[in-house]
Amino acid sequence: MLTAHKIKILQSLDKKKFRQKYNLFLVEGNKTIKEIPSSRYKISEIFTVNAQEFSIGNVNISTVSPTELKKISFLQHPKDSVAVCEIIAAKTSPDISIELILDGIQDPGNLGTIIRLADWFGIEQIFCSDDTVDVYNPKVIQASMGSFLRVNVVYGAIKDYLQTFPLPVLGTDMEGENLYTYPFPEKFRLVLGNEGNGMRPETEALITQKITIPRFGKSRATESLNVSMAAGIILGQIFSVK
Repeated sequence: MLTAHKIKILQSLDKKKFRQKYNLFLVEGNKTIKEIPSSRYKISEIFTVNAQEFSIGNVNISTVSPTELKKISFLQHPKDSVAVCEIIAAKTSPDISIELILDGIQDPGNLGTIIRLADWFGIEQIFCSDDTVDVYNPKVIQASMGSFLRVNVVYGAIKDYLQTFPLPVLGTDMEGENLYTYPFPEKFRLVLGNEGNGMRPETEALITQKITIPRFGKSRATESLNVSMAAGIILGQIFSVK
């Protein structure tokens, strides 16, 4: 039942401290919600304008009005349903061939898109610095389009993590080796830095090979690429030669 107290709790889940307090996050839209039961995540309850859409056992499903749904949705134009899900404790898996390392990514849309790219290319794990935007941020969940269900996103100290499992560590740099001619190793980690400042010096010190996306346009007005755009270009090249 969608009480005033419940609405207050659900509305608070747009902030990380309350997601951590209640150990809950929201997923919006029937398509993604229907994928959750086959993932490692557990649905606590569902609020929907059409309960007949779901046949999920052991989940409390409440029918709400469009007005009520709007009160708990983080979207400007709410979809059909909102699922309240339990946060899980992510654990790193050392047996990963290609892994993305995100150093201070701040934009939720960028993280969500990178998670979606990882899912598309079959990359199972992303390791994030502690100050990278929270994977359970509503905008990250929305931008990932359900891919957060299939990609393991872990947080921690990058320097300590990279020193734990010695694999080649690649990073982007304007003076790096041409992406299109570089022979990628079988196993490696790819570091992507903060949108405005790039990777931290202590992270950059651990890079074993710098690569660059060559600029073919004659204009020099564009100084850099969006980090999620760069990730897509790099991953596309990596898997085109595998």
